[in-house]
Amino acid sequence: MQFTSVTFDLDGTLVDSLPDLSAACQRMLQELGLPSRSLDEIGRFVGEGMAVLVERCLTFAAPPDAALLARGIAAFRHHYALTNGTLTRCYPGVEEALQAWQATGIAMAVVTNKPEAFTLQLLEKLALTPFFPVVVGGDTTPQRKPHPAPLLHACAAMERAVAGNLHIGDSRHDIATARNAGCAVYAVPYGYHGDEPLRADECDALVADIATALRLAQLPAR
Repeated sequence: MQFTSVTFDLDGTLVDSLPDLSAACQRMLQELGLPSRSLDEIGRFVGEGMAVLVERCLTFAAPPDAALLARGIAAFRHHYALTNGTLTRCYPGVEEALQAWQATGIAMAVVTNKPEAFTLQLLEKLALTPFFPVVVGGDTTPQRKPHPAPLLHACAAMERAVAGNLHIGDSRHDIATARNAGCAVYAVPYGYHGDEPLRADECDALVADIATALRLAQLPAR
């Protein structure tokens, strides 16, 4: 089909943000007097939004109580605001691929579970803001992915029908979001999707990277 818009997940799809997320988590844990977490552990915790990341970091023998979780979220917000974009880098070829996507004239947006303020901060630091007139964060709508609301909100903001949208992400939450919204979904095999690799039969296509996704989508340059 001819796609009229494309939505990209951010962390694990366009950028490797794990070093900054890990640094903020470690500083949060240190501030709270709790044991540190490994980079691999934190990588498995990423993908469902800030509150879930913090809760998983604070879950040792048992989940944190409400008071500890609130302290953890506040501490993480403080530390991540200082680290966001410091060590985060685009995956190889992302900038060039986004330029190629943009050259087709297709409407483009970011749809992520990262809070909107942190998303805008990171896009600005990595010089990705010009690619995305529409940005939907994990707190832009009342629900976050895999609920369809963020993706539907992005399509409405782009003034495009969701049926003509292609969503590209790195996790089963991205796949579920697209399925719930009623649009096509391509998945990349890298990123943050837990211990079980994504399979081609779970999505419309498993692509090596977002440049490959563009070739598969067969969008001509303007």
